[in-house]
Order: sequence, then structure tokens, then C-alpha cells
Amino acid sequence: MATLKEDIKTQSDWIVKAFQADGLILDYSIKSFIEIDKFFEKHSKNGKPVSGGRLTQNLGPIIFSIGSYIGETFIKIAKGAEWITNDKDPQGEITAAIKFPEGMTVWPMQRVMNRFKNGFEDSIYPYGHELVKDFITEPFDQSFWAINSSNNDNKAWWKF
Repeated sequence: MATLKEDIKTQSDWIVKAFQADGLILDYSIKSFIEIDKFFEKHSKNGKPVSGGRLTQNLGPIIFSIGSYIGETFIKIAKGAEWITNDKDPQGEITAAIKFPEGMTVWPMQRVMNRFKNGFEDSIYPYGHELVKDFITEPFDQSFWAINSSNNDNKAWWKF
């Protein structure tokens, strides 16, 4: 039986291929997190899978795979970052964490669960960019905000 860290690596590689089938490119860059947000905008609404969308089957494994990819991206970008896992924990797939070199700890799978449940307000790209801004030189891509503009059900909070 594979360890949780081995499963994380396998699932991260799998989600890269799965997204590619939809024309979404995951290349282990923070900017690729925009593709994850596009995926959730297309395939979920109000914390539920969109009928006929990619999340109607295997929701848990897909969320785990996306969280694995996010964590692997953090590790590639933030030298010294590492997975903290516990193979004996029955909730280990949910509690797997990334510890950054300066000591900060984040839980990628839980973040993906929140993105699915809460929608755009828990987007992955702004979160990821903020976490690794000291490790990268690329500025925040403002075009990110446009991915939510096509969702007519979301009005700005000040537009009652």
C-alpha cells in the first residue's frame, strides 16, 4: 500500500492530465491556480456539482487531487516547503499540510473543500499568490477577476 505522500504525488500528476483533457493547463506555477478557479466556476455552483459537470462523480478524489497539486506547486516554488502527513490518521487525506520554510502551515485539501463549498470568495489563485509572493517575481494577474464576471448570479455586494 502506498504512503499518503506517494498518493499525493500520483494524484497531483493525474489531475494535471485530467485538466489537460478540458484544455486547462496545470504547470506547477501559481498562475496555473487560475485554471483551478475556472474549473470550479464551470463545474460547481452554491457548493454543489453542476449537473453533467466533472464534479458529479468522484468528488472526493478530485478534491484530493487538486489539493495535492496545490501542495506540490507550493513545494516546487517555496524551496524548503514540505508535506506533513500522517499515514495512521483516518482523516490523513484531509489533514495533510504544507509547512513552509518560515514555519507557516497550510492545508491545501481543506482549502479546495472550501473553494467548492463557498465558491469564488475562497478562490485558489489569490490565496496561493499571497502565500508564495516572497518566493516569486510575478505580479498578481488582475485578469483573474474576470473569471467570475461571466457568472450572472453573483452580484457585487453593494448592488442589491
